[in-house]
Amino acid sequence: MKTFLSRFLPVVLCALVAPTLALAQAAYPSKPIELIVPYPAGGGTDVLARAFALASAQHLPQSLVVVNKPGASGAIGWSDVINGKHDGYKVVVLATDLMTQPNMGLTKITYEDFTPIARLNYDPAAITVRADAPWNTVEEFIAAAKKGDFRVGNGGNGSTWHLAAAAVEDKTGVKFNHIPFAGAAPAALSLLGGHIEAITVSAAEVYTYVAAGKLKSLGVMSEQRIKGFENVPTLKERNIDISIGTWRGLAVAKGTPPEAVSSLRTATAKIANEQSLRDALDKQNMGYAYADGDAFGAVMAKDHAFYRDLIAKLGLKTQ
Repeated sequence: MKTFLSRFLPVVLCALVAPTLALAQAAYPSKPIELIVPYPAGGGTDVLARAFALASAQHLPQSLVVVNKPGASGAIGWSDVINGKHDGYKVVVLATDLMTQPNMGLTKITYEDFTPIARLNYDPAAITVRADAPWNTVEEFIAAAKKGDFRVGNGGNGSTWHLAAAAVEDKTGVKFNHIPFAGAAPAALSLLGGHIEAITVSAAEVYTYVAAGKLKSLGVMSEQRIKGFENVPTLKERNIDISIGTWRGLAVAKGTPPEAVSSLRTATAKIANEQSLRDALDKQNMGYAYADGDAFGAVMAKDHAFYRDLIAKLGLKTQ
């Protein structure tokens, strides 16, 4: 009897356990998913994340819970995801800072530490000042900056917006006093308070202040003029050859189970088409730019190489 049990009991247990494991795997997601935003509340990345979370209700059986983990130009939020369990229950909103930070030697985290889900957005940088500032054109601003100590705020040391200001320095010969903030939102608030002369964050992140007449953008760093800023020239129109901006997209830690990645990619493709998400982006004048997982991965690889070369040219690498 013992011989019979010892021989067949493992077989019986495996037959019982295997379907249970299969059901557990098929049930993803079986609990709420954290959507990590590596920046403060109120900025463009946060706006996108919250709109996406609301739109996800019809396409995911579990809720997306937005969690802000700002600091170090995104590195704190990235670290939280790659150092946590790689089980698909922490999704992060990545931005172009992930291309600049490692190339400046400020973090060892790179895009290769993540598996891309999809890109959702793209917005160009802009030179923005207070509405009552005495400069009304890019040329006037640059000329004044060459004579004085102009404080230009960005979204953090090594952020895309820091690189945008540095690129302006490279093309015009001006020298700024770069002031880093924990994201675009606090940089804009500092400008509103008159603590700095300008910011070089995205046009989308200053849109509400510009529309309210509190700030004014002097130039956008895009190939052509953009919606909501039709009267604002591109820097290229002013013979300053710069085109820099940020994309935002979703990713999970590398090593996340393929089943979870597939489920998230399928759901994200549907969520991206929800009118409520499009409306939320339009309200903030944020550009919609969907790309699936593979295409998003290709964008990250290309931009990583672009910023590596730009940072080397500008001599901004710290180590």
